Amino acid sequence: MAERDTFDPAPAPDAPFSSTGPQGHRGRMRDRLLGRGAESLADYELLEMLLFLAFKKGDTKPLAKALINRFGSYAGVLAAAPETLFATPGLGQHSVAAIKLVQASAIRLARTELASAPLLNDWELLIDYLTMAMARETVEQFRVLYLDNRNRLVADEVASRGTVNHTPVYVREVVRRTVETGATALIIVHNHPSGDPSPSRDDIEMTKEVQRAVALLDVTLHDHVIIGKAGWLSLRREGFLTGAAA
Repeated sequence: MAERDTFDPAPAPDAPFSSTGPQGHRGRMRDRLLGRGAESLADYELLEMLLFLAFKKGDTKPLAKALINRFGSYAGVLAAAPETLFATPGLGQHSVAAIKLVQASAIRLARTELASAPLLNDWELLIDYLTMAMARETVEQFRVLYLDNRNRLVADEVASRGTVNHTPVYVREVVRRTVETGATALIIVHNHPSGDPSPSRDDIEMTKEVQRAVALLDVTLHDHVIIGKAGWLSLRREGFLTGAAA
């Protein structure tokens, strides 16, 4: 697939940038990044520099601003699905790969930080990671965090992906992977693409089903967390999940 380099710079009426010009200067941008740090760069400038990886020549500032206009923010660009990015004028294989590489690197870094300490000791770090990984997904995904007897992360797996408002949960598969990983506790997570993390009746019933199944293995279900762009919700904190959480 060839890299495309044409796009419509006209912003939406409520877009962050009323103009996508003027041209930038690559050397100056690199000097700012290396000399003054990333904090000296606006979001569109970070994206502009990221696009340097795909476009060896030319001014990437107009495309960077157009992308933020389209997706609403720098984070929105990074989290956009590859097929959505490919359908965006101006982007092709190299630029989409660069964008998704940065997103994957950020998620992996956050997950590495999680693995260094008991998860329940730093709930804010856990929620930040889950939000980064799942909040902007366009379909529901069901994730399981498998923990050891010190509540350290053993495995982090997306067990299933579904549609915009449903994802299948295979309890037997969760039980099988619990045995295989040697986990003694779990946190299950899924996202709501609608943005609202409020649980449905099915969410509550599924939580109880998983809890009953893993209890037969003497495994604790610490929580079921629902992630949405509008925030997050803990079924344990809301009183839908009973039993001790170590």
